[in-house]
Amino acid sequence: MTGQGTIPRGMQFQGHMKAGEKGFARWNQYAARKTAVKGNALVPVELRKGRILDIGCGFFRNYPSETGFSERYGLDKGIGREARMELKKRHDLALIDFDLEYTARLPFGSDCFEVVTMLAVLERIDPPRVLRIFQEVERILKPGGAFIMTTRANWTTGLLRFLARYDRVCRAAVSGHKAAYTGKQMLAILGQAGFQRSSMAFGHSLFFTNTWARAKKVQNRFELEELEPLER
Repeated sequence: MTGQGTIPRGMQFQGHMKAGEKGFARWNQYAARKTAVKGNALVPVELRKGRILDIGCGFFRNYPSETGFSERYGLDKGIGREARMELKKRHDLALIDFDLEYTARLPFGSDCFEVVTMLAVLERIDPPRVLRIFQEVERILKPGGAFIMTTRANWTTGLLRFLARYDRVCRAAVSGHKAAYTGKQMLAILGQAGFQRSSMAFGHSLFFTNTWARAKKVQNRFELEELEPLER
């Protein structure tokens, strides 16, 4: 989750950045645009006229407000009421203030969305919570719906830590990354969550610095009861 509310991801710390950090922030802004383009390209054509939910959308995220879906929803924490109203008015984007890391159940009924996206968010979620979140995504997707996600490539962990040590990237931003995944690891968790294994695929983008994965729902396999908030 971005957890930044009205501050775009990749720009949160620019006011106190050194020269190297500012250069990396510009890369982050470029990467965010390219990630949105990649996420949109992964959406199957036959699903584009339905509902889409973008988890961890933030406030400045162009995606999904620029997609051609009939109904567009975003989910993130710390986004004020006025900001949500403005996005609804200007882009017909329903933005919901919701803490994914604390509450286990997503605030939607079953079989609601044709597409759910989670772009550059997975690395910011505590690993023990990931499977439950994927199960919830599977629940709210309609049969035949697609779950699309991107995350930083596993191999970049050492590079980012090295750069942070010498103040070439923002240490606070890097410390917010709680895990890194290979494409095969992402598919394994998706399979555990009930997604159709034959529909799964993964690949790389942004000069192999990002990994993407896509999976489809076949049928309802999880009917979760009301769940208590996860322990911190």
